[in-house]
Amino acid sequence: MEKKKILDALASVTDPNTGKDIMSMHMVEALKVEGNTVSFNLVLPNLKNEHKQAMNFACMGAIQKIYPEADVHVHMLSNNPEAASEKDTRLNQVKNIICVASGKGGVGKSTVAVNLALGLKELGARVGLIDADVYGPSIPTMLGLQGKRPVVREVYGKPKITPLMAYGLPVMSMGFIVDPEQAVVLRGPRLGGIIQQFFNEVLWEPMDYLIVDLPPGTGDVQLSLVQTVPVTGAVMVTTPQDVALADALKAMNMFKLPSVNVPILGVVENMSWFTPAELPNNKYYLFGKEGGKKLVKESNSMLLGQIPIVQSIRESGDAGKPAVLQEDSPSREAFLKVAKNVMRQTAIRNEMMAPTQIVDVK
Repeated sequence: MEKKKILDALASVTDPNTGKDIMSMHMVEALKVEGNTVSFNLVLPNLKNEHKQAMNFACMGAIQKIYPEADVHVHMLSNNPEAASEKDTRLNQVKNIICVASGKGGVGKSTVAVNLALGLKELGARVGLIDADVYGPSIPTMLGLQGKRPVVREVYGKPKITPLMAYGLPVMSMGFIVDPEQAVVLRGPRLGGIIQQFFNEVLWEPMDYLIVDLPPGTGDVQLSLVQTVPVTGAVMVTTPQDVALADALKAMNMFKLPSVNVPILGVVENMSWFTPAELPNNKYYLFGKEGGKKLVKESNSMLLGQIPIVQSIRESGDAGKPAVLQEDSPSREAFLKVAKNVMRQTAIRNEMMAPTQIVDVK
């Protein structure tokens, strides 16, 4: 029996978390062939994994399909031996979950979330994006995905959603499920169920960052998020004006509650000034100045960046071609600076603090 043929056969076995094959996910270790005996380790995120038995039989069947006489021994190992249950290792393939939040609507939070995700990808990171703004999902428009529907495939007897792709970015949004003109009327428990589906029933590939665009405020979606997955940190978006700052402060304080305890990575000040295309060196402070710095002081974090009001940002968002991808966009560097600072602040947070836990909010 040839090792290469056995490894090729195991490539037909699916990882239930990502939908990819177990070989590309590096889940097979220490393969040995001795006579008719084949043995190897199968590395799982959790030894209480509900698919453990099904994966064992799938591995045996794949090998015995090419070598019927093979005596296959699969040894299950965990790469997270301290996990007590499947809940402890949800999205184990995602290193950092970062939410983008604001106190009120209209401050450009979704624009920041999209350009942050693509900026991180441009810097070489593996990134995904969840549009958790279930009442006003605008990310499908910003990424040119209007009218498209995700594919549902069966993995070990359970339906799983394959996220849509835009510019190499896996994306999931309520906008892929409902029509653009359809009103979304949902109560708290149903909202929580949708958020759980976006995380637990979608085939997310291995990622360095999963960016979550939250609805404005401090409602059911925010609480469902921190009850579903361990959030690495929050990025707050505000405009310089005092009314936006007051609302952003309330939203930020929700993350700082002892029962929630999600670190604030920093603040993005959007619409910091207006620069007309014909006068690129001029700055007009339409909404005041230094509002972002005030929120930084209150959060004891940092100003991740200031984004000017530029007509091309609106145009690129409406056209489904985000500004950070436009080489000639005057705001490209501003968004890349935000992405670099988020990357740095996340690394500092992970160095200085213990991983965030899934919280129990009553």
